Amino acid sequence: MTRNVVISGGGTGIGLAVARLFAAGGDRVLLVGRRREVLERAGVPGAVVCAGDISGVEGVRGVVRVVDEEFGGVDVLVHGAGGNGGLEPSSGSSDPLEVVSHEWGVNFRSNTLSAVLLTEALKERISSPGRVLFVSSIAAFRGSGSGAYAASKAALHPYAHDLARQLGPRGITVNVVAPGYVEDTEFFGGPVAEERRERLIGETSNGRAGTPGDVAETLHWLASAGAGHVTSQVVQVNGGAERGH
Repeated sequence: MTRNVVISGGGTGIGLAVARLFAAGGDRVLLVGRRREVLERAGVPGAVVCAGDISGVEGVRGVVRVVDEEFGGVDVLVHGAGGNGGLEPSSGSSDPLEVVSHEWGVNFRSNTLSAVLLTEALKERISSPGRVLFVSSIAAFRGSGSGAYAASKAALHPYAHDLARQLGPRGITVNVVAPGYVEDTEFFGGPVAEERRERLIGETSNGRAGTPGDVAETLHWLASAGAGHVTSQVVQVNGGAERGH
């Protein structure tokens, strides 16, 4: 059966890998992201695109309009939007507190509020059975150096647990995946220094970097009928790096 799948952050990296996987299985895909040109050149067969900033109410309302016009409902909602707030423009302030406020605000809007707003806007449109899936990070367990990014990802976990209890009676499961170091994404804003790459790979148990496909395959399985009794879980997709050495 063809499903309606909404994927935020669907134009690049993990989100794009997820979109291609669902589309290859015959599902209808809506790609959501801030940059229309990126979404349109993503090359996902048959995909509908919706450009907008979903960390704000108006951007989310735009997605809802497209869902109502093109799909009529949602079977799978995948939250791949977000990323490294450190790559966003700085506050331009010399006040340390202003800098902290800006950094934390950027990360929470991008990684937490975007997912919460889109879920709340679409949750009554999610079918029964249905799936809600969040992309978190190993940083939610181990920190990220600044604290802001890690905290913004960790905030998704209790929200997902609450949502699983709320939506469970309708046959909707809610799960989270926590990737570690994944290559071929825009997260680092460019090539990773070889020393850092080796260190990140060295933290894994299987001795390799993750790929967008690793995460996409896990999300695709969580959206399957076979995962119908899996809910309120955080699935580690990081080669064991979360456990450390």
